[in-house]
Amino acid sequence: MTAADVAGRLERLTGTAVRELRATGSQFRWNYYHAVLADGRPVFAKVAAAGLGGVFGAEARGLRWLGEAGAVGVPGVLGWDDATLVVAQVPAGRPDAAAAERFGRGLARLHQAGAPGFGAPWPGFIASLSLPNDQPGPACAARGPVAWADWYRACRVLPYLRLAVDAGTLTGADAVLVESAAARAADVAGPGEPPSRIHGDCWSGNVLWSGGEGWLIDPAAHGGHRETDLAMLALFGAPYLDRILGAYAEEAPLAPGWRQRVPLHQLHPLLVHVVLFGAVYREEALAAARAVLAL
Repeated sequence: MTAADVAGRLERLTGTAVRELRATGSQFRWNYYHAVLADGRPVFAKVAAAGLGGVFGAEARGLRWLGEAGAVGVPGVLGWDDATLVVAQVPAGRPDAAAAERFGRGLARLHQAGAPGFGAPWPGFIASLSLPNDQPGPACAARGPVAWADWYRACRVLPYLRLAVDAGTLTGADAVLVESAAARAADVAGPGEPPSRIHGDCWSGNVLWSGGEGWLIDPAAHGGHRETDLAMLALFGAPYLDRILGAYAEEAPLAPGWRQRVPLHQLHPLLVHVVLFGAVYREEALAAARAVLAL
């Protein structure tokens, strides 16, 4: 795809000509671009060679849904189609303790904005993988009085376990271990809570620091359990994590035992990583399952 092709897509989606365009990398099935529009606005774009079947639509809807809460920084969505997503560019910055505390309080307010139910009213994706958000049947319905633990098992753990086993990355014995841990979710998930408005893929790489604030990007947004976002921040080590968590708890106290439940919430993203990146994440996923069984 030529630069002119990319510029044409951005112009069509934003209604503004492109003054500058620079390729900045690639991941999964798309390329990254930074651009400046003719009116001076800096934008960031994800561009695929062909339609991706709803990946960018899910991200755009998720960003807008998170932004509606007015709680934490989220890039504005300027346009999308099946092969392109254009958002406002967030200027690069650096984290510090004060920014981390502001982000923790904002994340708490985002979660408190709530959701109609578990899941979302659009087909979901996490990275390039389909994410079950609103499937028929009581376990995965996006609305209704569904216990989070049952929904989490059916819509977050088991689909990716099946993919990993089908790919040969996890063995039958591994599957038994993970299934046993998922079956324990209802017993160890803590007190029931209403669905929270969560980012859904809130690892440290999906938090940009700019202007003394933390900004959320690349969501797999849905109604879920708020401890999921906190567990994701811990999975790969967010900067100033203790400050984030402390400020969060001041804004929205967490149920006792939440630290012990971190492996339960990390089981899903670790299985996603097993599917995406292979056996390098196998032991971490199995360790999380064993930790759940030990609760």
